[in-house]
Amino acid sequence: MIRSVIVRQPALDDITEAVAWYETQSSGLGKELLEQILRALERAKTKPELFRIIRREGEVRRVLTDRFPYRIFFSVADDIIYVHAVLHGARHDRRWRERI
Repeated sequence: MIRSVIVRQPALDDITEAVAWYETQSSGLGKELLEQILRALERAKTKPELFRIIRREGEVRRVLTDRFPYRIFFSVADDIIYVHAVLHGARHDRRWRERI
């Protein structure tokens, strides 16, 4: 059972940047994005094995947000989820690969 989620600093920076950008587009939209990210992480926390392995080394998996086009890259060690990146769907995968 997963007990906690650790969002690494680069992923936290991704979230902060995205929330700020959406908030400039429309008041409250950044908050909605953050809620979607938290919901996606809760799904990953509940059943991480349901999400596709996209890199065998380190078993990096990906969960998608529902409303916004964001991908959350994470791995599981013991009972902890480590979030490596939270990237817009248009961003290149190289960005998360450099972080692991």
